[in-house]
Amino acid sequence: MKPAREFVAELLGTFALTFVGGAAIMQTRNVDAGAGLVEVALAHGLVYAAMVSALMKVSGNFNPAVSIGLLVTGRISPMQAVTFIGGQVAGAVLAALSLKSLFPAALWEATRGTRQMVSLDVSTGQAFALEAIATAFLMTAVMGTLNDTRGPKIGGLAVGLVVTVNMLAIGPLTGASMNPARTIGPMIITGVYEGLALYLTAPIVGAVVGALIYRHLMLDAE
Repeated sequence: MKPAREFVAELLGTFALTFVGGAAIMQTRNVDAGAGLVEVALAHGLVYAAMVSALMKVSGNFNPAVSIGLLVTGRISPMQAVTFIGGQVAGAVLAALSLKSLFPAALWEATRGTRQMVSLDVSTGQAFALEAIATAFLMTAVMGTLNDTRGPKIGGLAVGLVVTVNMLAIGPLTGASMNPARTIGPMIITGVYEGLALYLTAPIVGAVVGALIYRHLMLDAE
């Protein structure tokens, strides 16, 4: 039963993150809503914090990059990583399908459920570095507060805060994905895969680097 529970927990958490975050992004194109970068960042950060706090006793990754970072550092098993990532992708796809079905078509078409596009002023290399660095910060928060037994037990608050500030910092430049599932889900529903390689690899590289640095500096020093 444990793998099934982990799969469902990851599906639910990633569904919530993709649905709420995508809905907030879509509202930026709603003239009656007046939503902007701050609202989008808060929506992502708050839902992430809430779902991690609610489901952390079962899993609480909601991000393939985070799961791979934990796998590389031995915090989860290969089977858990496969289970987690399967649930994450399924949750993101279902969330994107729900957004497309439930929101006005004009909002969906304008944003594709997520507006993760590289600014014209940013090169591919710069975008890769920004996404990797932001995800490394996120991974550090995950390792320090959710996986290190010595860390403060503040649930998903720290993780949600990092998501929020990262989106404020680089959202206008890259969309601040930090999460391959959150990007892949809407791509599968729209059939538009622009930037897939960037948003798949940069967060994974950042998460692995962040996890390894944390393990070397904090865990291996015990």
